[in-house]
Amino acid sequence: MLELLRKNNVVAGLLAVIRLYLGYQFLHAGIEKLTGGGFDASGFLQGAIASATGEHPAVQGWWATFLEHVALPNATLFSFLVMWGEVLVGIALILGLLTNFATLMGMVMNFAFLFSGTVSTNGQMILLAIFVIVAGANAGKYGLDRWAMPFLRSHAPVKKNHKKETAAV
Repeated sequence: MLELLRKNNVVAGLLAVIRLYLGYQFLHAGIEKLTGGGFDASGFLQGAIASATGEHPAVQGWWATFLEHVALPNATLFSFLVMWGEVLVGIALILGLLTNFATLMGMVMNFAFLFSGTVSTNGQMILLAIFVIVAGANAGKYGLDRWAMPFLRSHAPVKKNHKKETAAV
């Protein structure tokens, strides 16, 4: 199954469709926030913190503590990160550029929304993203990764093999 996900051209086409869907979802959400007239995450953050109380809280206490003491005091920064994170992840996924990194960052955002008590399509998006991550380079085969990844590999610093050096000693 892993070999099929990572090597098959038909699967690469299906992964491109999944990638385009995820990219559209992120880009659409980010553009709505950017053009909607002053997106502010503080109301969402306060709602998530309030959902951490009661007999069956929707938000775990540790996450509510993070939201209350880190995210809420920096709501302007978090609003900026959400808006532009969604836009950049969306563009990268649509173009198939740095696909695995963009997918991972999208998953981080989806998990943050889930941890904050929002269900929506986040679970579905995480499930689809898992296939993209597991497929590795095959997920970006029909995208800009086809050229970008070989370029980046050819310009990456060369790693020394320490096993050979220690074996000779």
